[in-house]
Amino acid sequence: MEPWEWDEATWRGKVDKVRAGRSLKPKTWKNGARCAVALSFDSDHETNELRDGGESIGRLSWGQYGNRRGVPRILETLKAADVPATFFVPAVAALLHPDEQKRVIAEGHEIGLHGWIHEVNTKVPPDKERELHLRAADTLEKITGVRAVGMRTPSWDFSDVTLEIERELGLLYDSSLMADDDPYELVENGVPTGMVELPVEWIRDDAVYFNMNRFTAHRPYTPPPAVLDIFKREFDRAYQEGGLFLLTMHPHVSGYRSRIFILEELIQHIKQHDDVWFGTHADIARFAKENADG
Repeated sequence: MEPWEWDEATWRGKVDKVRAGRSLKPKTWKNGARCAVALSFDSDHETNELRDGGESIGRLSWGQYGNRRGVPRILETLKAADVPATFFVPAVAALLHPDEQKRVIAEGHEIGLHGWIHEVNTKVPPDKERELHLRAADTLEKITGVRAVGMRTPSWDFSDVTLEIERELGLLYDSSLMADDDPYELVENGVPTGMVELPVEWIRDDAVYFNMNRFTAHRPYTPPPAVLDIFKREFDRAYQEGGLFLLTMHPHVSGYRSRIFILEELIQHIKQHDDVWFGTHADIARFAKENADG
């Protein structure tokens, strides 16, 4: 049937599968802070090419740059600013670069689930998606010694069974959906789940401003100072509203010499404001769940 032929039960059922429930935005954040800041880095590395069955040596080397240069620069920036962050890592990337993951944990940051090989969930059969997520969780725990409590689905792609799998894993939070600016409870088929959503947005993602396809005319490019300005404006309004500012960056995108200043200057800008709390995604999700306003 064509969508315009669906009866109400069909289209309503699709909409109600996973929805935003009650807001989990607290009156104030930890220690009375006005605004919470969640910095995140998707360490996809070589899996961007591998997930599509690609064998491009050039693209694989681009992924390796994220490990060799991008992540070290980011970790140095975070250490200098004394702020925590969350790194979402596909299990295959973690297996390729286990020392990176151990360093991330050792320096006080969080590692979250990001699929097995950065697969697109809606293109994977449900039983296989479950197996991949469970295997990824076990793999990250074996490498880092820490069991992940949150997930960001690869490419923010969410299937009909993703939430069910996350709940089976006992996760505290997801960070893949976009129904709000601030934390909210996920509702599945009309039933509150108790899981926290830390919403993302393409506006607050570096990749959309810089990525390109060398074989097509696809050349989106925004000057780095303009991207910094967009991120600052997103933070400023989050601060004004007393909400959450969540940023997604990629080591192989923003870890370059000419772009790392975006992260550096953004942190400086944020720190010029009083009453700001930098937390890992797990810290913020846990606080929001325990201190939701109403």
